[in-house]
Amino acid sequence: MENNDSTSRRTFIAGSILAGLAVGCSNKKDPFTQSAEETVAASGEKVKLLSVDGEIVEVDIAYLKPIPHLPPVSIDESRIGIEGKKFVMVVDLARCKNLRKCQASCDHMHHIHSEQNWLKVYPMKEAEHTAPYWQPTQCMHCDEPPCVKVCPVDATFKRKDGIVLIDNQRCIGCRFCMAACPYSSRVFNWQESDYVEDPNIHVAYSPETSVPQKRGTVGKCDFCPDMYREGKLPHCVQACPNGVFLFGDMNEDSVTNGAETFRFSELIKDKAGYRLMEDLGTKPSVYYLPPVSRNFKFEDGMENEAPGETISSHTK
Repeated sequence: MENNDSTSRRTFIAGSILAGLAVGCSNKKDPFTQSAEETVAASGEKVKLLSVDGEIVEVDIAYLKPIPHLPPVSIDESRIGIEGKKFVMVVDLARCKNLRKCQASCDHMHHIHSEQNWLKVYPMKEAEHTAPYWQPTQCMHCDEPPCVKVCPVDATFKRKDGIVLIDNQRCIGCRFCMAACPYSSRVFNWQESDYVEDPNIHVAYSPETSVPQKRGTVGKCDFCPDMYREGKLPHCVQACPNGVFLFGDMNEDSVTNGAETFRFSELIKDKAGYRLMEDLGTKPSVYYLPPVSRNFKFEDGMENEAPGETISSHTK
């Protein structure tokens, strides 16, 4: 690449950020560049970088390694939460068809095995003569989480924004939290995550991403706070084509599925929203809208149901 005096300031700054990638102006081996001994064919395309000695150099892009992917926040910061937020989810049971795209997206993006689903869709029925319906269920992110109280190593914790997370680096696999959770929303990692790491990229673990999971630890829905930091909705919300899930901030009194936005307080009041097992005093952050005036027949979702699955009942 020839020198160009009109190179924009933005291009120069971008090169400066990659300063550690430069070779040639320092005798120190940079971990993010290919060493001279490695057999890498030059591409002929060069980029300008700021070397560790403060000089502008040109480096063939073939000799650069990808920058390690780092978590958006440190583990300590991930335990604090996002200031001023109180996250909440609303699940509209009238819209659920048991497509399980929410489940598949969660499994894929968190690199968990299909039998270790963090989000499950159950066929439900209130009583013998009432109509069945489909109910997605995940971690309730309780305001009074019993799982946090029983963890002996502070691996399970509740943040200021209401999200309950698990730090796999602290978890010892005692499963006390699993026994304490009345919603059976936690799973034990009996095997390693199916996450396949790119040999050129080191992915640092973060409780906010829950990736990669460790064998011998507990996992669960994390409400995808890393997605919120990027201005995006949780994976399950984005994946559902019927708008079953609505996610938002109780402090802002707003929830959305991306296509529709509602005032949270009015939605819960107008649609008679409720929380599961309210009498336990766990104060879940997941609310349900009853399955009235349903968009689909219950039978429409049976094709995605596993053989032998039975309809469950529960108390609101």
